[in-house]
Amino acid sequence: MTLEAQREHILSGRMYNDLTEELVQARQRTVLLTTEYNDSFGQSPATREAILRRLLGAVGEECYFEPTFRCEFGFNIRVGDHFYANFDCVMLDGGGITIGDHVLFGPKVGIYTSNHAIDAGERVAGGCYAKPVTIGDRVWVGGGVTINQGVSIGDDTIIGSGSVVTRPIPAGVIAVGNPARVLREITDADRTGWRP
Repeated sequence: MTLEAQREHILSGRMYNDLTEELVQARQRTVLLTTEYNDSFGQSPATREAILRRLLGAVGEECYFEPTFRCEFGFNIRVGDHFYANFDCVMLDGGGITIGDHVLFGPKVGIYTSNHAIDAGERVAGGCYAKPVTIGDRVWVGGGVTINQGVSIGDDTIIGSGSVVTRPIPAGVIAVGNPARVLREITDADRTGWRP
């Protein structure tokens, strides 16, 4: 099976063999590209963005990852405009990751779209399945947050530091905890009047 056929199979949500030669080689390519990107720290934004465009499926304007950034394949990640990820971001993107505009990640954010088989025999044989993750516009994901497969996070939402997101979170709220739960809505009372 070609890499493109395997990619389509994985994105379908069906079980797949994580140990095929095509997927192993794709991950090796991604490690080399993420290493190249991480090593480009301090070079011009245009140089760094050019590497990201070779690595990710889609990259908006002014997209930036602090070192170190790691992902599984890269080609299943779509990032909007004005994205910033702080140190040590990890994205396992088998199921697809879509991130909107003006999104901020704290340090050590992890997004995991793939999961191993529950049955031990299937797991040892390489059985996995993946579900997409979608993050809306103007979302702030705090430091040390884990986002699991099949999750969507609505526009303007904040995910508190250390949270584990296991189910969809609506727009315009603050969610915290393990598992993450909506703490409250974000309201006009949260505005301070500050402008640069």
